[in-house]
Amino acid sequence: MFHQAARRYGAVPVTLDRPLDVSPGAGLDLSYRELAGLVDDLSARLWAAGVRPTERVAIHKSDNVDIVVLACAVSRIGAVPALLSPGLHGRVAGELLERLGRPWLITDRATLEGSLRDAGAPRAAASVPGAGPAGVACLVRQVLTVDRSTGSAGSAGTGDTPGPDGAVPLDAYADAAPHAPVRLHPREPSLITHSSGTTGVPKLAVHCAHTMGNRLVPQKALGWPTRGERAALHLSFAHSRFYHLLGVLLHFGSPLLLIVDPDPASAGPLLARHRPGIVETHPNTFVLWEELADAPGAPLSSVRSYGSTFDAIHPRTVHKLLGASRRRAPWLVQLYGQSETGPVAFQWYSRRGAARADSRRVGTAIPGFTRVRIADGDGRRAAPGTPGRIEARTRGLILTYLGARESYDRQLHDGWWQMGDMGYRDRWGGLYLLDREVDLIDAVNSNLAVEDILMSRLEELREVVIVPGAEREPVPVVCVRGDRPLDARRWGEATADLPGMSAPLQWRFDDLPRTSTWKIKRLEITAMLDRGALPAAGLGG
Repeated sequence: MFHQAARRYGAVPVTLDRPLDVSPGAGLDLSYRELAGLVDDLSARLWAAGVRPTERVAIHKSDNVDIVVLACAVSRIGAVPALLSPGLHGRVAGELLERLGRPWLITDRATLEGSLRDAGAPRAAASVPGAGPAGVACLVRQVLTVDRSTGSAGSAGTGDTPGPDGAVPLDAYADAAPHAPVRLHPREPSLITHSSGTTGVPKLAVHCAHTMGNRLVPQKALGWPTRGERAALHLSFAHSRFYHLLGVLLHFGSPLLLIVDPDPASAGPLLARHRPGIVETHPNTFVLWEELADAPGAPLSSVRSYGSTFDAIHPRTVHKLLGASRRRAPWLVQLYGQSETGPVAFQWYSRRGAARADSRRVGTAIPGFTRVRIADGDGRRAAPGTPGRIEARTRGLILTYLGARESYDRQLHDGWWQMGDMGYRDRWGGLYLLDREVDLIDAVNSNLAVEDILMSRLEELREVVIVPGAEREPVPVVCVRGDRPLDARRWGEATADLPGMSAPLQWRFDDLPRTSTWKIKRLEITAMLDRGALPAAGLGG
């Protein structure tokens, strides 16, 4: 992608908010051409290190844009990048590395000495009774690090002592000769990402060029109206969505602003300085960025198009974002889908439409690429307006779950993929999302709908999540901006006409268990409540 874009657009700028770990000297202002050159350089180093086509290369390091550059470099020599979120717990990362079957590992010293320190402990204990903690080396073929070396590590031929777990720095191969790109068959595995893990240990989703391409084509069509506009992105670099969006933006030659730190104090001035016409981030980050709507410098005033994926976005947030733009007719596009499917439905909000839109409507299927249906308890197509399981048929479906084929097969029936969500369709084909199947509470028709109402009625809320308590009663967990105490009177007024719920528990937003895309892990909150592990502060705490 970078090489094609460099040939077409060359000097188009790419701005970062922190230097790349693999090349800190490159600074914060790069171009398509410079990033393509860095991909060339890193792919040559990986080949010199011994990485070969079809081999799996796990990338699990501190969050930064070089995760993307490394993934492209791995892919360029025909190896298969396996992207593990920087936010994974060490034991979870260790389990995923084991499923990958002794992959190469690209990481950094901070991750090796932090979350990955005991990643191999379960395997070591199983193979050697009484063994203590073991590093990640027992799970991988070789550890490569992006850290600057003080010399060339052991295997590079100088006799220096290797780093933790025998790690070899990539700059040990800094003078490697360029290697020609290797293109795999379109239906061979070409990328591995993982599911969100909201319902347990994440699954490893195996993508190929054929299905990734089928996802990219309709997204290019959606990107046509804003072709060439500057784009500001804060997304998980370990999620397949980032690579689809990157493919669209590079295809149209958009200048890029890639943001690692979403704190409004940092992101706001960057957005105000660079005036993007396109902004995409996670729905929960958009909630955080509501405060940028009237921030100094009007950082969102130039936005023509917002993009939201991963989770449903609150109507209050849509209204504030669109109201912050000074463009004549800004819009927000919401994509509904999964890592396994890519987008299967899309919804378009305008300023006028957002005010009267049903927040549970997540859109319609993508003509020519996806179909959506609702299945009843017996697997038959449900009538319009009747709730049931949401299923999708898509040309962008992953090949399998690595090491969990049985889970993949359970979700796929006659070409229809079970999304794990409950919803219904209207007679015109509009899809409405109610809840995840595992999150259903009998006393509440839709947790998500109630949460949307509360967010709209209580401007001070940063987040509200309704989970089942010990008796399956609805328990609202709320977060207030600035961690101020929740006003009991306002809460009572806001909930007077809603289904009965327990007294709210007020938590700090940082205490909510989240995925790398800031999805809330509802099952984990329920488990925390069962254990009495309440990091609450304020009302109900």
